[in-house]
Amino acid sequence: MESTAKLYNSGYSPRKMRLLADLIRGMRADKALFILKVHEKRMYAIELEKLLLSAVSNWKVKNDGSGNEGELMIKAVSVDSGRMLKRIQPAPQGRAHRVRKRSNHITIVVSDNIDNSVSTLATDNE
Repeated sequence: MESTAKLYNSGYSPRKMRLLADLIRGMRADKALFILKVHEKRMYAIELEKLLLSAVSNWKVKNDGSGNEGELMIKAVSVDSGRMLKRIQPAPQGRAHRVRKRSNHITIVVSDNIDNSVSTLATDNE
């Protein structure tokens, strides 16, 4: 059974968040949580960690507490670009440069019965 958690308008750029998303895609949920806790990009990892905990909690509610939580795998993680705030930065000789403050939308899908194609990707990456 699958469960999903979504986060909209996270304040970090999608390119930087995808680096962490690619790191945990296809892993077991408990191992991914550990990696996010000790990763050097802690500021980005906090949001992914909270979202992963929310997806695991949603899975527990769907299954009424039955099932083994240790068997949960991250089936999919997608990071899409969100809104973009456009600001002006003063530049030399009276000019102005545009600054684009990017945000992202994150979706995590966890599942207890994962198909073989995703699990083989996880073993290839390790």
